[in-house]
Amino acid sequence: MAKKEKPPRGAKVIAIANQKGGTAKTTSAVNLGIGLADQGKRVLLVDADPQGDLTTALGWTDADRLDVTLATQMERVVRDEPSDCHEGILHHDEGVDLVPTNIELSGMEMTLVNAMSREYTLKNYLSDLKKEYDYILIDCMPSLGMLTVNALAAADSVIIPVQAHYLPLKGMTQLMKTIGRVQRQINPSLKVDGVLLTLADMRTNLARATAENLKQNYGRIVKVYKTVIPVSVRAAETSAAGKSIYRYDKNGAAAKAYADFTGEVMRDGEKQRHRHEAALGR
Repeated sequence: MAKKEKPPRGAKVIAIANQKGGTAKTTSAVNLGIGLADQGKRVLLVDADPQGDLTTALGWTDADRLDVTLATQMERVVRDEPSDCHEGILHHDEGVDLVPTNIELSGMEMTLVNAMSREYTLKNYLSDLKKEYDYILIDCMPSLGMLTVNALAAADSVIIPVQAHYLPLKGMTQLMKTIGRVQRQINPSLKVDGVLLTLADMRTNLARATAENLKQNYGRIVKVYKTVIPVSVRAAETSAAGKSIYRYDKNGAAAKAYADFTGEVMRDGEKQRHRHEAALGR
């Protein structure tokens, strides 16, 4: 593993979002995060889904017993109570940190309805943590409610995993409209990094047609990643094992695909950083 150096600037915050379930969203968050950590990056994963799949996938299977979770911290922000942003953060032995969640987060949707600056609650919680990481990845819930809006408000960019078995064009349209509204009203700097095709068996006509339709319908608007994540029983088993695909099946096709995807994300990030610095005249 590469040596980890202190990040010279604030973290890039990426929301991994799709309101349709079953798109390997959480699996992609885990393996992108640990892939970045393997490359020497300091990574914080944020479980923003009340189902707690990300927390479970990293090995904390009894999240209801955790004293401090994302819900705890967001509640403190809403109440304007002093708190330690590091409290409750867990460390996974593959090099990433985690803000865990449990079912208590489900009540946050209602809490946020009446909160001041409700769209910025998660952003405010993450503001100090950004100084300590290179990447913060937010695993969003499969809906377009207030928790997802909070994630988009806190994020610099969005990655959208799309299942290759079925292309939910209407769902993608809804998500893009939501992102557009967030850009106009809440977070003007939010960008879509790209769409990731997942659970793909490219030997089938359906998967190939899905990939082609995705490029035709969205390729002119957003980037479609070159990497395609293959359907993999081993990848599906990683959640129960509490580890990444790199440790669970390091020589498998899914591990190679996620490593390639991590490389794409890092290269894109470097290009964006250089463009930003050039625009600032550095």
